[in-house]
Amino acid sequence: MALIQFHRGSAPGALWPPVLTACKLLAQAFPLIILLFLLFPRVTTGFRFQIAQPGSTAGGFSDRLFPGSVASLANSSNVAFHAEFPDDRIPRLAAMYWRGAVMWRGEGLEWRTPVTPASIPRSARQARKGQAIRQWIMIEPHGGRWMFALDSPSAPPSDATLVTGNYLLSDHLIRKPRRYEVISFSGISERELPPSERKKLLEVPQWISPAVRELAQSWTAAIASPRTVVNSALRFFRTQGFRYSLSPGEYKRNDLDEFLFRRRVGFCEHYAAGFATLMRLAGIPARVVVGYLGGEYNEFGGFFVVRQADAHAWCEVWLPETGWVRVDPTSVVVPERVNLGLASFLDPRATSGQTSNNAFARNLVHQPIFTMVRLAWDTLNYAWDTRVLSFDAEAQKSFVAETGIADSTPVSLIIRTLFIASALLLTYVAWMWWQTRSRRDRVKALYERFCRKTARLGARRDPWEGPSDFSNRAAHLLPNESNRIRQISSAYIALRYSAEPTPSVLDQFAREVNAFVIAPPHGSRSSGRVRRP
Repeated sequence: MALIQFHRGSAPGALWPPVLTACKLLAQAFPLIILLFLLFPRVTTGFRFQIAQPGSTAGGFSDRLFPGSVASLANSSNVAFHAEFPDDRIPRLAAMYWRGAVMWRGEGLEWRTPVTPASIPRSARQARKGQAIRQWIMIEPHGGRWMFALDSPSAPPSDATLVTGNYLLSDHLIRKPRRYEVISFSGISERELPPSERKKLLEVPQWISPAVRELAQSWTAAIASPRTVVNSALRFFRTQGFRYSLSPGEYKRNDLDEFLFRRRVGFCEHYAAGFATLMRLAGIPARVVVGYLGGEYNEFGGFFVVRQADAHAWCEVWLPETGWVRVDPTSVVVPERVNLGLASFLDPRATSGQTSNNAFARNLVHQPIFTMVRLAWDTLNYAWDTRVLSFDAEAQKSFVAETGIADSTPVSLIIRTLFIASALLLTYVAWMWWQTRSRRDRVKALYERFCRKTARLGARRDPWEGPSDFSNRAAHLLPNESNRIRQISSAYIALRYSAEPTPSVLDQFAREVNAFVIAPPHGSRSSGRVRRP
């Protein structure tokens, strides 16, 4: 637009002509754009890079869980990933636990993932149980290796590994949007726990206070099954006045006593870390899982949007009769967090205590019209990511194979691209030439009709006579029609030698020629020829 306006000069004019010119140029280039997009070889390495701190990511996810690490994301509306369910097997919102990483190393309220998670060989993978749920995940770049899937993922997608703890790690850092398919099952049949893993899953720090140890041992004093111990711990969190808050105050990793016995205020990471530590003290193998819970359904695009605000932490305990079982202690403190999602749960509380202006703005953006616009915009972004940005080298290879092209090497694709582009260019040039010729032929035919009319009036045009000279001579011979003769002749010269006559100007010229009907002057002969003076 700027270049078109620049070449038009500084003369004032309407806005639409340059807009129409830009649209016309874009339409002419569109076939070439599509050709290059589909066939030109993809550069897989890219040119951009980012420097990230060890163990952290741009999205806020980390290999370390500590007090405040999840709560800090609660007010972030940034998208973590989009999820589709192509088979329409959509679980309940309260069951949408998106598995991200598993923390094994517990230090009270602080937990970490293994330094080098071990991959699970295909032969060692446990049998799955429950319904298979297929998902398409479009993950946003976060600079880490975590790949999210519904609990629990089965076979990993390409360029990913299923590691101990049943979570996915990408083989490369995720620095651009990536789309992958994964199948999850609602449960894993693990009836055996190797002694080496069991030992790690029962480790607790030495500094755990006697009060915390006594609390865990009180649940095992009587002969109780592991499931009974789990229920006793959940009852403790449900009945002892624990509260859920985004701002529970500052905790350190060794403030377990402060959290369990005095303050009793925390976010999901506090409850998950505290519960897992208590389970290990009670002799039950436990670990902490971090990921996301729930999501927002986009009815325009038919997918779920999972944001950073949906980050969540929960626990898994190992029971002899069932294997690994998910336990979410947050759900017994605030069931609404699980059933409604964090945004819906926090919204009434987030507006209380704010100024009237802030409350008005928050209420305004939650109006249906704003929600509809936001969902529509997110649908466009998702379509762009899935249809354009995700068309990488692998997608291009599959497309080329489906079209029947056997050789998909970069050199072959470049040669085919050049050949098709040349054919398109030649076709376009030929079409433009034909269009111009057709219009010019019409101009010539109309002018010849005009010359036949003047010939019948006594002003015949010589074959070697140009339109300008003939116009002057005919105007002199037919003075009553001199203005119309000069007008038609000037229009013909402009049309004949212009770059590209427009249809509207051609139609106007045709009307002027057709309207040139007069009676011969008195004393002249229609069949004779008036000599030059």
